[in-house]
Amino acid sequence: VQLQASGGGLVRAGDSLRLSCTASRRTSSNNGMSWFRQVSGREREIVAAINWRAGSTYYSDSVKGRFTISRDNAKNTLYLQMDGLKPEDTAVYYCAVSKWSALTTSSGDYLYWGRGTQVTVSS
Repeated sequence: VQLQASGGGLVRAGDSLRLSCTASRRTSSNNGMSWFRQVSGREREIVAAINWRAGSTYYSDSVKGRFTISRDNAKNTLYLQMDGLKPEDTAVYYCAVSKWSALTTSSGDYLYWGRGTQVTVSS
């Protein structure tokens, strides 16, 4: 499975962006998906996660109330709506497909990773 993330860019604090991640095909099992982000020199951290049926979501404390994760299984696409962006949101954002249908926040549970899209927020 190949994941293609898009939608990143350079914006100002307070602006919004919508990231998309499209899978090349549906996996053989129904998988949870997530967005992670990484700043150079720091560990990758989870931003948001969603289970297969989109009935359960998780958000890190740093983005809760500002970001919204969603998915369209018919289109094999994952989304991340980012509102109220802050300079500390600047990072490369990665989408990932879990080995489980349930929601998981452990990076070790993710089988497939996209190449990342850069989000830069200026103050």
